[in-house]
Amino acid sequence: MPIQIIKGDITSIPTDAIVNAANSGLRGGGGVDGAIHAAGGPEILRQCQAIVAERGPCPTGEAVATTAGRLPAKMVIHTVGPIWRGGGNGEPRQLASCYRNSIRLAREHNCVRISFPNISTGVYGYPKKQAAKIAVSTVLEELEHSADLEVYLVCYDRENEQVTSETFEEITSKGR
Repeated sequence: MPIQIIKGDITSIPTDAIVNAANSGLRGGGGVDGAIHAAGGPEILRQCQAIVAERGPCPTGEAVATTAGRLPAKMVIHTVGPIWRGGGNGEPRQLASCYRNSIRLAREHNCVRISFPNISTGVYGYPKKQAAKIAVSTVLEELEHSADLEVYLVCYDRENEQVTSETFEEITSKGR
């Protein structure tokens, strides 16, 4: 199956690319971002700092790639999810862009297996059900162009796993 929804720690899932829900300064932080930086080691932060020094902060919806350091992956794709402000400020489009741009980077680097966290559903406050609908729909659309790609939607907690699984079932049973 090209999409698998699993509950677990994204830093321990062996894939070609691990997606990081980053902040625009790519500095590391809390949640999945802090966990990825901590598990991967200082080389990830050094590369992030070099990217920001060269290009400036990473815009919301965009993605950049670095080494994976000590993580069980080839690379980390850092993407900046939107902060939830009610949904009328482009958040759905920006969140979909996070998934699209991350998959684009994974393809460019010949990655076959990519793992995503629940982007923006933590401190950025994106409603979990709405975020899951965007994640699942966008990944399914992208897989139409990349049948060889395996995507893991890695949920840190049971609530996100349940919401994401239910959303996946709803979308795929309707045939989108």
